[in-house]
Amino acid sequence: MKTDIVFVCTECGKQMLKWMGRCPGCGEWHTVVEREIARSKGGGVGSLEKRTGNVVPLTEIQGDTVPRMKTGIQELDRVLGGGMVRRSVILLGGDPGIGKSTLLMQALGVMAARGETVLYVSGEESLEQLKLRAERLDVKSPEFLILVENELEPIMEKMGDVQASVVVIDSVQSICSRSSDSLPGSVTQVRHVAGTVLDRVKRGSAACFIVGHVTKDGVLAGPKVLEHMVDTVLYFEGERGHAYRILRGVKNRFGSATEIGVFEMGDRGLAEVSNPSELFLSERPQGVSGSAVTALVEGTRPILAEIQALVTGPIPGQGRRTCLGTDSQRLALMIAVIEKKLGLALGDQDIFLNAVGGVRAVEPASDLAVAAALLSSFLERSITGGTLVFGEVGLAGEVRRVSKSEARINEASRLGFNRIIAPAANVEPVPATSGIKVVGVSHIEELSGLLFDSDGSAEIKTKR
Repeated sequence: MKTDIVFVCTECGKQMLKWMGRCPGCGEWHTVVEREIARSKGGGVGSLEKRTGNVVPLTEIQGDTVPRMKTGIQELDRVLGGGMVRRSVILLGGDPGIGKSTLLMQALGVMAARGETVLYVSGEESLEQLKLRAERLDVKSPEFLILVENELEPIMEKMGDVQASVVVIDSVQSICSRSSDSLPGSVTQVRHVAGTVLDRVKRGSAACFIVGHVTKDGVLAGPKVLEHMVDTVLYFEGERGHAYRILRGVKNRFGSATEIGVFEMGDRGLAEVSNPSELFLSERPQGVSGSAVTALVEGTRPILAEIQALVTGPIPGQGRRTCLGTDSQRLALMIAVIEKKLGLALGDQDIFLNAVGGVRAVEPASDLAVAAALLSSFLERSITGGTLVFGEVGLAGEVRRVSKSEARINEASRLGFNRIIAPAANVEPVPATSGIKVVGVSHIEELSGLLFDSDGSAEIKTKR
């Protein structure tokens, strides 16, 4: 087989036809090395030969009837779309120490207890360290196999010998290949390791989890460079100072890519939170200004979340804008609409907006709740108890229809809310036995008269 000589940057993977002291791709010095690569049959240059096969009509392809593999952790199975699909590669990303290894060891421990063979490959921890974690998580099945190895080639051999149902590579940054001169964790190594694992998994029958740490920028040597290669991408989010973690799907070829799973970190590992709405509202203060409850939809699950706003001022010059868990652009939109349509001057006010509990309130259905929280804080009036607000607000101040309104209303009813302020286009007859009053609004000017025990429109006029 003919080979060609190219020059490759060991940091960013950029290929060049001649040697350069500084890589034009990433700007690093002395990272360009000479590399021989195989010439494909078509005359092009590539590191892997293309696999050829027969052309088959779509109607003659037999679907895979093998059921999904359940991990035994319902929140994880939900985000995966009902369980793992065989021969699929799942990338689990997140900050170091957030709980990725704990979650996977718990999931594999449940599967091993059912009698399925699982393989946990660690390139970061020793056998003794893994044993300590397994004892803390009460994982003790003989079907749970552990391999401590940093080189890719021995890992591929063991994967072929063991024939496990599920394999975990923890983490992709710690594994290196003998065929690459790059350092472990570099973009070239990460891509090569992931590509080799992907090829092996697609030829076998196991599912594979690849763990990737998110660096500060999330791009260099991080999971972002692998997202296009794998079948499913999950991100584990949370603050280290808080016990709650959110597992979020951002790509899924076999299910919804918008599902989330909620966990609570404890001494014995991660515990599932089957009712996240109660969690996010458990510490909500009553009778205070600047607090509004909205109904979000993550995948197929409606979740109630508290939106808090703090409006202080006036101050000299332009006010400060700070968002946590919300979209700063949508906050700017709501401020502009309130100023234009309600005549309130918010430009010289410091405005802080927070989605409590670590939830991300970024869907347009949270617009009306953001406006309600801003009005409540600015007017120093608490919203009437038992009220929930959702709806999208347009630039003309109109309140637009949102999807899955019935699921949002049912979740609010289940948690004791008795009054819903929603887009007029979403208002449908609600059974009298439900005890819920659904009030439709078509324009943001109608909102202030519905939020408070007494008409808030008059107070807005005095603030103009």
